[in-house]
Amino acid sequence: MAGRFTGKVAVVTGAASGIGAATARRFAQEGARLVLSDLNEGAGEALAQELGATFLRADVADPAQVETLMQTATDRYGVLNIVFNNAGIGTYGKSPDLDVEMWKRVIEVDLHGVFYGCKFAVPLLRRAGGGVIVNTASISGLFGDYGLVAYNAAKGGVVNLTRTVAIDHARENIRCNCVCPGPIETPLLSPLLALPNAVAEYNALVPMGRIGKPEEIAAAVAFLASDDAAYITGAALVVDGGLTAATGQVSFSKLLGG
Repeated sequence: MAGRFTGKVAVVTGAASGIGAATARRFAQEGARLVLSDLNEGAGEALAQELGATFLRADVADPAQVETLMQTATDRYGVLNIVFNNAGIGTYGKSPDLDVEMWKRVIEVDLHGVFYGCKFAVPLLRRAGGGVIVNTASISGLFGDYGLVAYNAAKGGVVNLTRTVAIDHARENIRCNCVCPGPIETPLLSPLLALPNAVAEYNALVPMGRIGKPEEIAAAVAFLASDDAAYITGAALVVDGGLTAATGQVSFSKLLGG
């Protein structure tokens, strides 16, 4: 729906690729002015030029850099209305095998980075008379995965952080929700998708029979950020092709030849 964000200013972290880039384009198409951030300066600057946006290199694990990022929006455009805390990383490893420093880095980026985004956005949104925060969680924040202990812990934290921020600031006209993607064609998932039979395995697991696209998550984020979701706060919106609708048991249809 064109024009939902006309006159609005949005910050998008992890904007250089994947879900972040798709959402930045969606926001821009609907009229938003943008401040984008990423560690990938080349791709981030290119996207900012494409969209007429402002780009700032920022590591979301550093609170000072996140504070500067949020302040840049108000310094440049005079207001901040929407924040999409999307930057994230992942790693494989079970508890005994995972390097402690890698555990810390995943938690710092995926959980602490979202907290910093909320912490430094809320005062600016309050100054604007309200606003919206959308965080990227995951279905991995709702259920367990084999060998993703750090990622699952971080994303589970994002889900409950989102709920708490939502209830803390609902009376200030500040909404906070998170989106919980399933398997999506992004740089984060691409190493797994490159493994033999990985795509076929995912397609077999997902009831809709395919991996999702970043633009499909962007559409969900845009909805949550818009006035169309004016009475939605504290929600964890699952966008996964039906993957978590199943119990995880074997397919009785297949066993019975159906």
